[in-house]
Amino acid sequence: MTSNSNPSVQEPGTRVVSDRVGAMQGARRPEVRKTLASELRQQLADEIVRGVLPPGAALDETEIARRFEVSRTPVREAIRQLAASGLVESRAHRASIVARPSNEQLIGMFEAMAELEALCAKMAAERMTIAERGSLEAVHEDLRLLVRYGNPQRYHEINEAFHSTIYFGAHNEYLAQLTQATRVRVQPFRRAQFRNLGRLAKSYTEHDLIVAAVLRGDREGAGRAMRDHIMTVREEYEAYAHSI
Repeated sequence: MTSNSNPSVQEPGTRVVSDRVGAMQGARRPEVRKTLASELRQQLADEIVRGVLPPGAALDETEIARRFEVSRTPVREAIRQLAASGLVESRAHRASIVARPSNEQLIGMFEAMAELEALCAKMAAERMTIAERGSLEAVHEDLRLLVRYGNPQRYHEINEAFHSTIYFGAHNEYLAQLTQATRVRVQPFRRAQFRNLGRLAKSYTEHDLIVAAVLRGDREGAGRAMRDHIMTVREEYEAYAHSI
């Protein structure tokens, strides 16, 4: 897939965070890996959420493959993932079209996401090892640097690692898988809210409350802080959607 960026030139804040991630020792830290299909899904989701691809627009697999210089296989998978988020409507024997989940659907997804992540945070507060707590502090520091450098794209990527660290720290594999699957469905809307002015700093402050509660072993405090954070994300997305 083509890109306009020069791989030899890193945005401010990217190298220092990458160095910190590479230097982590003694703790397993969930990595954020992207497949070609997930990258396509992210780009198409951005265009849909921003209104570049309006509701009702047909998603021609051949045209999208040509545009991004890829085969139709990752395009087909990306569209399938978008359909799971409610951004795309699949139609038998016809091209999928851009849709928008109803307000009720969005509220339902975010409510479920908030409760799942709150449960992960509660369990993490009780079960995280010393090494895992150190990993959480490190990724939180990575996000602080990215707020300072004003790098929303990289912030979004490391934000994924922050939440995954908490899922992993809950030490409940089934819960982690369920939460991650729900996160994939809500991800386009979570990502969009980082375009709001000042959102990176606010997000970091919300994370700070979560980290503090987890590190002191405060189960209820961690759950409450995480639930509040996810519901704020929903409000921020709604504000962004209204702005466009």
